[in-house]
Amino acid sequence: MTATTSDGKLSARLIFIALGAALGGFVFGYDSSIVNGTVDAVEHEFGLNAVTIGFTVSCALLGAAVGAWIAGVVSERVGRVRTMLFASILLAASAIGCGLCFGVTDLIIWRIVGGIGVGFASVIAPAYIAEVSPAAHRGRLGTMQQMAIVLGIFVAFLVSALLVFVMGSADAVGLFGLAAWRWMYLSLLVPAVLYGLLSLRLPESPRYLVERGRFVEAATVLTRDMGMNAGTDTEKKIEEIRSTVHIERRQVFKDLLGRFGFHPLVWVGILLSVFQQFVGINVIFYYSTTLWKSVGFAESDSFTISLITSATNVLATIVAVLLIDVLGRKLLLTIGSAIMTVSLGMMAVAFAQSVTIDGAVSLPGSWGIVALVSANLFVVGFGATWGPAVWVLLGEIFPNSIRAMALGVAASAQWIANFAVSTTFPALAEAGLALAYGIYAFFALLSLIFVIFLVKETKGRQLEEMTL
Repeated sequence: MTATTSDGKLSARLIFIALGAALGGFVFGYDSSIVNGTVDAVEHEFGLNAVTIGFTVSCALLGAAVGAWIAGVVSERVGRVRTMLFASILLAASAIGCGLCFGVTDLIIWRIVGGIGVGFASVIAPAYIAEVSPAAHRGRLGTMQQMAIVLGIFVAFLVSALLVFVMGSADAVGLFGLAAWRWMYLSLLVPAVLYGLLSLRLPESPRYLVERGRFVEAATVLTRDMGMNAGTDTEKKIEEIRSTVHIERRQVFKDLLGRFGFHPLVWVGILLSVFQQFVGINVIFYYSTTLWKSVGFAESDSFTISLITSATNVLATIVAVLLIDVLGRKLLLTIGSAIMTVSLGMMAVAFAQSVTIDGAVSLPGSWGIVALVSANLFVVGFGATWGPAVWVLLGEIFPNSIRAMALGVAASAQWIANFAVSTTFPALAEAGLALAYGIYAFFALLSLIFVIFLVKETKGRQLEEMTL
C-alpha cells in the first residue's frame, strides 16, 4: 500500500481519489446497461419495431459520442473536476426524464442527454486517474475505471432483476403507478447524485493546474495527494510537466492533425476504441435478456443469466487489476484478442444450430450450453483484457500537450462504434445470430493483428515521456 516511486506513492488517499473519479465509470456502466431490462417493456408499451427499438436503445450512444468529443475541450477550459460535476448533473436529469417520459420521443431525448453525461464521464475518468497516478501503479489505478464500469453493469442487472422479481415483470405497474421499467431508469438518480457529491471533494489534476500556471496549487496536490516529497522532487516534477504542456495557449483540435487526417498516435487511440466495440461486447450487456429469451429461456431465467454474465465480468476485471502492471498492456490485449476470437467463433457455430419449433427459436441438444459457456468465456476474455486495458492506454498513450483533446476524439470514436454495433444488432439478429457473432469474431481476429503490429507498450513509463 505504500510502495514508493520516483513520482509519488500509492496511499489510501490516492486510492480514494482514483475511486472517486472512477465512480463516473460506475454511472457510465449503470446507465448503459439499465436499458437491458427495459427493452421488451418499452417495445411493447410504445409499439416499436426492431429498427425503432434498436435506435431507442442506442441513441444514448450518439449523445455519448458528442459528450466525449467536447469533454476534452470542456476539461481544458474549466478543469477535470468541474467536468465530472457537469456529467453528474446531466445523468441525474436523464434518470428523471427517462423514468417519467410520456412517449418514445422524449425517452429518446432524455437518453441522449444522459449519453452526453456518460461521454463526459468516459473521457474525464481515465485522463484524470492517469494524471494523478504514480507511473508504477498507473495501470492498477487506471483499471478502477473499468472495475467501476463492470460493477455499474452488475448493479444495473441486479436492480432490474430485483424489480422484475418483486413486481412480476418489467411492464408491471407498482409504486406511484409507475411501471418497473420506469423505476429501472429512475434508479440511476442515486449513483448520479453520489458521483456529483464525491467529485466536489476531489483535487484538481496537477497537470491541468500547471498548464494554467497555478504552480502552488499543483505543488500542493503533488505532495498532499500524490505523496511526493516537498521541495526538489516536487519542483522537478512541475518543471517536467511544464516542458510537455503549452502554458501560454490552450489545446486546439489542429494539434491532433497529421499527414493522414489525424496523427498516427491518435489513429492508434481511435482504433483501440473501435475494436473494443466491434467485437460486440455491448450486445451481451444491452440485449442479453432479449437474446436468451429469443433462444428459448424464460424471462426470469434470462435475467438470471444476464446477472451471472455480469458477475463474471466483474471477476474478470479483478484479474486485469492484478495483471496489467505485471504483464503489461500489449500482452494483455494480445491474449484477450485470441480468447475473444475463439469464443465468438464458437458462439457463431452454436447459434447456427438454432431451430424453430411452433414459432419459438431454441438451441437443440447441448448447443444452448455451448452458447452460454462461449458467451461467458468471451466476457472473461474481454473483461480481463480489452475492457480495462483500452481505458488505461487511452489515459496514458498521449503526450500532455494533447491528452485531453486526443482522448476525447478516441472516446467519441468508441461511442460511435458502440452505436453502430448496438443499432445494427436487432436487424442482424433477425437475419441470424450466427451471422452477427461471425462478424464480431472477424473483428476480434483483426484486433489481434492490430495489437501485434501497431500497439506499443507503456507499462512503467512516465506521462511526461509520452511523445507523438
